[in-house]
Amino acid sequence: MSKIPDIRPDQSVELLKALHILTRDGKLNQDSRRKLKQVYHLVQFIQPLLEEVLAAKGDVSLADHGAGKSYLGFILYDLVLKAHQAGQVYGIEWREDLVSKSRELAERLGFARMAFLNQSVAESTSNQALPAQIDVVTALHACNTATDDAIRFGLEKQAQFMVLVPCCQAEVATVLRKHKNESFGKTPLSEIWRHPIHTREFGSQITNVLRCLQLESRGYQVTVTELVGWEHSMKNELIVARYTNAPRKNALSRLEAILDELNLGEMRTRFVY
Repeated sequence: MSKIPDIRPDQSVELLKALHILTRDGKLNQDSRRKLKQVYHLVQFIQPLLEEVLAAKGDVSLADHGAGKSYLGFILYDLVLKAHQAGQVYGIEWREDLVSKSRELAERLGFARMAFLNQSVAESTSNQALPAQIDVVTALHACNTATDDAIRFGLEKQAQFMVLVPCCQAEVATVLRKHKNESFGKTPLSEIWRHPIHTREFGSQITNVLRCLQLESRGYQVTVTELVGWEHSMKNELIVARYTNAPRKNALSRLEAILDELNLGEMRTRFVY
């Protein structure tokens, strides 16, 4: 059992050393302490979801999009799935070197129910190596449209839960700028994105609003909150979606009305399908 106060007592010290969160002599420096704090904060949201599915069906699958070095997947496996001796984690990452390193680490630690795919989020949706149904989908700081691809993945895989931390949402802002002159004559709301900095920030916010409406229209209950302990990053919005099979009645009509009012009609296929 670890005696380091920042580390959970059921956490593998060997794993944290392998992830370079701990130094070789088992110490935490300032940067790694912050990283561990961030991952543990996310674990607080995701662990109960995994345990809920495990309690209901005795098994659980998680797909982590834009997994990077797979900090989250490894720690969730170590803290939750290893003890239950059930469950599968799929790390999906487009950088081949990171996928190779994650595969090597999983093999070294004996984490047999972890698999890693060297693919983009969009490509993974049609990958036959993945099961037809995935219980929990995560996408943490998946840039720009990768978050939308993760939502599409979750919808097609009939996910019970989706946990999203969107990042760098540039597409909507680009379309807002493209139609700016036309929008000035269409709606006074165009003043909201008249200036470039406002266009960027408003585009980011409205993207997440549209994503939430999209999820609600497909039968998900959505909670939006702020990640604490991420003071160094402006991208700290957390969206948690739970499938309830009870679509919000006006979500789709409101989504389409916003697209029309803001002159974003060309983006309909991204949010409505």
